[in-house]
Amino acid sequence: MANELLIRLYDVGLGDCIYVRIPGQTDRHEDAFHMLIDCGTWSEEKLLSAAMVHLATQLPTSASGKKRLDLVVVTHEHKDHIAGFDPKLFEAIEVGAVWMNCAMDPRHPQAGKARKLRGVAEKAVRRLASLGPNLSPRLSELLSVFQINNAGAMRTLRKTLLKGKAPTYVHAGQTNETHGIKLFKTKLHILGPEADFDHFYLGADAQRALRGVIGATAFNADKPGAGKTSRKPESLPYPQNISPAAFRALRGRMQSAALAFAELDGKLKNNSSVVLLIEWNKKRLLFVGDAEWHGDFKSGKMNGSWNVMWNERKKLLAKPVDFLKIGHHGSENSTPWDMGKGKQTEASDILNAILPVPPDGEQPSAMAVVSTERGKYPTIPRALLLTEIARRVGGTRNYKNDLKRFRPRAPADFETYERNWFGDAQPLRTDFERIREGKGFVDVIFE
Repeated sequence: MANELLIRLYDVGLGDCIYVRIPGQTDRHEDAFHMLIDCGTWSEEKLLSAAMVHLATQLPTSASGKKRLDLVVVTHEHKDHIAGFDPKLFEAIEVGAVWMNCAMDPRHPQAGKARKLRGVAEKAVRRLASLGPNLSPRLSELLSVFQINNAGAMRTLRKTLLKGKAPTYVHAGQTNETHGIKLFKTKLHILGPEADFDHFYLGADAQRALRGVIGATAFNADKPGAGKTSRKPESLPYPQNISPAAFRALRGRMQSAALAFAELDGKLKNNSSVVLLIEWNKKRLLFVGDAEWHGDFKSGKMNGSWNVMWNERKKLLAKPVDFLKIGHHGSENSTPWDMGKGKQTEASDILNAILPVPPDGEQPSAMAVVSTERGKYPTIPRALLLTEIARRVGGTRNYKNDLKRFRPRAPADFETYERNWFGDAQPLRTDFERIREGKGFVDVIFE
C-alpha cells in the first residue's frame, strides 16, 4: 500500500469522482499526496454522498483535526463534474489547493468571447423555459446546466473550500511546480486547455458567424464578468396577440435557437476540461475530463481539445499511456478514434499513439476505466468505442457472462448502442462493476 499509486473511481452514476493517492518519500500514509479529480453526478445524489463519506475514511488527518485533501482538480463546469461541491459534503475535509481551468476564470481575457457566448446561451435557454414546460427532452437536460445548483457549486469552489482564498486557474504547459506543489518523483502536466481559449476552441470563423446571429457588437463587451445574467428566469407572459398554433411555432423556433446556443456552450465547456497527465515511477496516467475531438486541427477554426493537444502538446501526448480515464463517460466524441470505419485519420493517429494495439501474441499492459451510466444520452456509453479500447488495454471484462440478469434502464438505447457488443470484452465500467462487486468503486493500483 505504501509504495503504491492508487486510482479509485467512485460509481456516482453519470458523473466523475476520482480519488488519486500518490506515494511520498516515506511509506507513511500522511506523507502521500491525496487529490480528488471532479466531484459530480447527474444521477442519484445519494451515490455521490456515499462516495464522499467513504473518501473521508481514506484521507489522513490534518493538524486542524479535519481530513486532509491536498488538491482538488475541477476539470470543467458541468453538473456531472461539479454538483458535489456542496459545503456540507466538505465540512470534515480541509482542502489545500483547488485547480480550475482558465476558462472558468471570470477575469481571463482570452476567454472573454466564450463567456459572452455562455451568457447568450443562458439567457436563451432561460427565456425559453419561461414560456412553458413543453420542452424537448434534450433541451430539458441542457437547461439543468444553467440551474442554480451549478452556480452554488461554483461559489463553493471560489469562496468556501479554501476559506476565502482564490482557486488556481490552470492552462496547458503548466505543472505542479508552476503552482508551488512539490511531489516526490512525480510530475503533474497540464495538457489542456490552452491559455488562448477563444482562439483555439471558439475560432475566428465561429466568432464571425455568431456576430451575424447575435449582432455586430456580440463580443464588444469582453470585460471580466461579461455575459453574466440573472440566475432567475425572465418573466415572459403568454402572448395574447397570436394564435396558439402560431405561438407553438414561435416556441419551436426559439427552442431550435436555444438548443444551438446551449449545444455550442456545452461543447466549449467540454473542451475547456483540464487534461492532466501524471508521470510517476515511469508510468503515464492520463485524465481527460470531457475533452472532445473533432476533425483535423486547423488554425483559426473551432477545434476539439484532443486536436489542439495533438498540435500543441504532441511531445508529451504522443507516447503510450499506462492508464486512461476514458473521457465523457464513454461518449463517442470524447475519445479520438476512427468511428469504426477503419480509416487513418488524425483521431486514429492519436489513439494509436496513446493506446497502441499490442503485437500478436502480446498482452496489453495499459489499463482504462470509464465512469458511466446509460440513460441520459443515447450514445453514452458507445459500446463500439469501448470494445475498440478493450483491444488495447488489459483487465477487461465480458459483461454478458458476468451480468446475466442485467436489465437496462433505457432498453431502446441499450438495444441500439450496446446489445451487439455486450458479449465482447470491454474496459472496466463503474456501473457494471457495482453490480458485479457491490463496492461502489473501481481501483487501479500501480506499484
